[in-house]
Amino acid sequence: MEGRHRPVVAREFVMLLLLLLLGLSASGFGATAVYGGGGVGFVRRNGTQFVVDAAGGGRKPLEGINGFNAYWLMYKASFPEERWKVRAAFRDAAAHGLTVVRTWAFRDGGFRPLQASPGVYNEDVFQGLDYVISEASKYKIRLILSLVNNFDSFGGRRQYIEWAREAGHCLSSDDDFYTDNIIKDYYKNHVKAILTRVNTINGLSYKDDPAIFAWELINEPRCVSDLSGITLQGWIEEMVEYVKSIDDNHMLEVGLEGFYGESTPNRKKFNLIYDMGTDFISNNLVKGIDFATVHVYPDEWMPWSTNQTQMAFLDGWLRSHIADADAVLSMPLLVSEFGKKHSPASSSSSNGRRRSRRKAVGDERQSVYASVYDAVYASASGGGACRGGLFWQLLLGEEAMDDMRDGYEVVFSESPFLEHLIDMQSRRLNNLSDYRPCSMPRTLLAKFSEHNVSPKSAELGLICANMSVLQSPIVNENYQ
Repeated sequence: MEGRHRPVVAREFVMLLLLLLLGLSASGFGATAVYGGGGVGFVRRNGTQFVVDAAGGGRKPLEGINGFNAYWLMYKASFPEERWKVRAAFRDAAAHGLTVVRTWAFRDGGFRPLQASPGVYNEDVFQGLDYVISEASKYKIRLILSLVNNFDSFGGRRQYIEWAREAGHCLSSDDDFYTDNIIKDYYKNHVKAILTRVNTINGLSYKDDPAIFAWELINEPRCVSDLSGITLQGWIEEMVEYVKSIDDNHMLEVGLEGFYGESTPNRKKFNLIYDMGTDFISNNLVKGIDFATVHVYPDEWMPWSTNQTQMAFLDGWLRSHIADADAVLSMPLLVSEFGKKHSPASSSSSNGRRRSRRKAVGDERQSVYASVYDAVYASASGGGACRGGLFWQLLLGEEAMDDMRDGYEVVFSESPFLEHLIDMQSRRLNNLSDYRPCSMPRTLLAKFSEHNVSPKSAELGLICANMSVLQSPIVNENYQ
């Protein structure tokens, strides 16, 4: 009986709040507004800004970027019967103002590889990548394409090591990826194969396609066998020169998580206990690197810390890197991966405890998103270096994608409050001069939770449209 009537009560409660707190209005908006994609040409760096080659000549600023990660796009698109998932993801993304996606342009060895062995490619998978790039452009979404993985998921450095061993090379660790000449040749050949690929759908060479936002040398490089950073620095310098010798149309970034190194020992305090052989400053100062990146997962990096401690770390991590991108690097910065898991309590807990834990984790998750988004907006709106953030990861609410779930996924139909935050970030970045950020008071959010109401995004949008006179950041009152 209670469950049967709850939807009616929830809807009446939402409408009552709208009437009492906001008044009737016809100016509300839902979460389905489609945003423009800027100019028609390549995106380039101009100081700490991104600019776009415009149709009539000249360039115009790309003020802010709201984006997402979806590593699975090429793989799903390699099956023609699964391409609808790629279309649906891009449609959902565009409807929420997401304009950049970061995804893999690698799948080395193993099941259904892109690169089955050095220089040998699976055409079906390559055509899947063709489809991803072509389809993204239809939705005015640009792509950051990562060229290899540091980890052994989807092959990565370890697969290159195995290929070299099969060719008779004696290698001691995965870090030989950065120094062994045959492996460096394997990598360069892969880079060339990707950059010079002619798309079978739109006829454009990848290096000539403005739908590509940038290339990424490697996802989350690490070299723990040389904590001085010299090994990785040398590899970056060599590979940047090689990539730029083939393609000077597109921007290039390293793929860094953001750990500081020996060039700035006073900044290493922000690394927690991590020392990865990378150097956020010197790696990004390599000639030919166009913008810097950071990743941040407070719960993954500090699993035994309280949420308060994790949030304090997040704040310091973002502040330090934004300050260094502004003052030291003088280049744009993207938070190219961030997220927080939504893992519920174990099944051994009582139903009440499970509900309480899910709510707590949901609130903490919203806090992470809101904090990142506020840091991005504060920098971008003030002309600073941090130009955008890309959450990990967007999925569809389909059972067929359950194998892609990792606890960090965002499914819009399952996460109305996150959907709202993402949509509102897109809106305020879309027009930095006119947008007034939405800030729902703590009391209103508390009322939703108290009555176990999960309002639809259109209702949240209507609330925020009527409360747009509030100028405080998203995170300021709601999620601390």
